[in-house]
Amino acid sequence: MRNKKVYLLFSDTGSLLTKCINLYTKTTLNHASIAFDLELTEVYSFGRKRPHNPFIGGFVRENLQTKIFHKARCAVYSFTITEADYDQMLYRIKEMEKHRHEYRYNFIGLFGVALNKELERKNAYFCSQFIATILSECGIYQNSKPSCLTKPQDLMDWHQLQLVYQGELSKYPFLSHEESTNKIIQSYEKVVG
Repeated sequence: MRNKKVYLLFSDTGSLLTKCINLYTKTTLNHASIAFDLELTEVYSFGRKRPHNPFIGGFVRENLQTKIFHKARCAVYSFTITEADYDQMLYRIKEMEKHRHEYRYNFIGLFGVALNKELERKNAYFCSQFIATILSECGIYQNSKPSCLTKPQDLMDWHQLQLVYQGELSKYPFLSHEESTNKIIQSYEKVVG
């Protein structure tokens, strides 16, 4: 059976909410997302459903072309899993996407993290809780900390991860969008001449 790669994207958009979270955690890159290709064409997380309103949140398929991500700093990591685990994980996320209206953002859970108290709610997640849950359900991520207390930094510290890129998201060399593709083609044409 073949192995496949999955990607975790950690980002900092510089929004007011992000700055508040950064102050509390004393780290940056406090938003976590999961993707199934190097180009980050399908990126999933729990976050804001409307770009300018951080309080309306839930399951989201993130569009990295939106203004909120334009100046975002990021780190992209990969990890390798079996094709069966990959298919199981992707199936679980696609099922959540189909029923996305049933899921909410777990704002209360963020207070649980701050107080180190498990505050789980049915069909409610924050970004790193969602990823830790998906990875744990598939038997990939084993951690003594419950998913509802998992921070993005906990995921970044996972020994299975390999750094792919760190820097401005807009400069991520594999990002799938027309502008990046044109820049890569232009750079290639300059080299080839």
